[in-house]
Amino acid sequence: MSTPTSEMESNTARSSTILDEKLQTVDVKFQQVTTQEVDVEELLPVEFPEGGWKAWGTIAGAFLVQFTSFGYIASFGVYQDYYVREYLSNFSTSDIGWIGGVQVCLNFAPGIIAGRLFDRGYFYYLMTASILLYSIALFMLSISHQGSYYQVFLTNGVALGLACGLTYSSSLAIPGHYFKRKRAFAVGIVSSGSAVGAVIHPIMLNRLINGSIGFHNAVRISAAMNVSLLLVAVSLMRTRLPPKEKSSTFPVRTWLRQPAYLLLVLSALPCFLGLFYGPFYIQLNAVTHGVPKHLAFYSVSVLNAGSIFGRILPGALSHKFGSFNMATFFTIGAGIIILAMIAVHNFVGTVLFGVFFGLFSGACIALTPAMFAQMADHPNEIGTRLGIYFGLGGFIGLFANPILGALLTGQYHWAKPIIFSGVTMILTGITYGVSRHFVAKKLGTHKV
Repeated sequence: MSTPTSEMESNTARSSTILDEKLQTVDVKFQQVTTQEVDVEELLPVEFPEGGWKAWGTIAGAFLVQFTSFGYIASFGVYQDYYVREYLSNFSTSDIGWIGGVQVCLNFAPGIIAGRLFDRGYFYYLMTASILLYSIALFMLSISHQGSYYQVFLTNGVALGLACGLTYSSSLAIPGHYFKRKRAFAVGIVSSGSAVGAVIHPIMLNRLINGSIGFHNAVRISAAMNVSLLLVAVSLMRTRLPPKEKSSTFPVRTWLRQPAYLLLVLSALPCFLGLFYGPFYIQLNAVTHGVPKHLAFYSVSVLNAGSIFGRILPGALSHKFGSFNMATFFTIGAGIIILAMIAVHNFVGTVLFGVFFGLFSGACIALTPAMFAQMADHPNEIGTRLGIYFGLGGFIGLFANPILGALLTGQYHWAKPIIFSGVTMILTGITYGVSRHFVAKKLGTHKV
């Protein structure tokens, strides 16, 4: 029979053994952690200035990048109209649509690589390469021959699209270095640069191409202006946060297992199929419906003027209502507005469509980076998260314009591309809504 003293000694021995085992386990784990390279910057809380000269100078520079990149690409409707009717009139609408499709693809697809390079600290290298390629692309387009499809395809489609794609996603990610609380508003200002560009570029190109200067000199003048603005942009923009360590990796597989992030990435499929009907076809639609050319030439600019407000106002309101909520509402609204285009047959209807579609689609474009930034665990992964989305979107965008052109046909059956674009945009909005559900559940609030 054991005594109380012996039982106490036995319990003490067992406790000591268990404690020793736990201490050994802790020591092993500590050694594992200390032998691994840890990115200390990611473990520390990041402070955001939410303003200041460098911050707003960077926003101004990013605005100019958007002005010269997507702002110029969104003006392709002018080139599309001119190519179909005159410069490449011996080719089908679908053939010419591939030029715009490749341009859109390469504006977004490089984001997979460019976003990672931005997070690694190679922003200025990207800007330098972009400016050089931009100059070469437009100069070579300005010496292309009328009727030479491959020359226009390589310059206006491939080279120009790639030049814009090197910096597009980076210019939307860089506000995340300075802003958190005001991030959606800051990104909205940056994104509005493409809308302002898409107002000015079409008016300028239409007046120059269809005036006494002609196509080739018009391209040269626009090239000189845009390259000058890009040089100003790179002198204004400053990165602030330290780059992600080269030895560290991005947990892309972990991100893609998150339902909210996966759905948001997959929303690129319907979004990039339906988004470009307006900017690419509104001018051709107006001309073929009998709108006088001197008025139809302003249709792309009217659409993008509406987009300016769509990119700034929802961003300013998103801190109150939530980026996901705003994006869902405006994207579904954009799809409904496209469907209403079936009933448009005159200049007044074209203007109304342009203003409202610009407003609603602009909100969709501007709020997308804010949604991805909201899910990021650290600011130095925003570029990569966005890049994956834009990479998929760029690949899908490659087929969007040719599909719309094939649906339109040479007899201009406008109902087919309109229905296709409207339905895909509504589907995009629904996908945003489902993604919003998971984010709201995770954060415990409906204001997301």
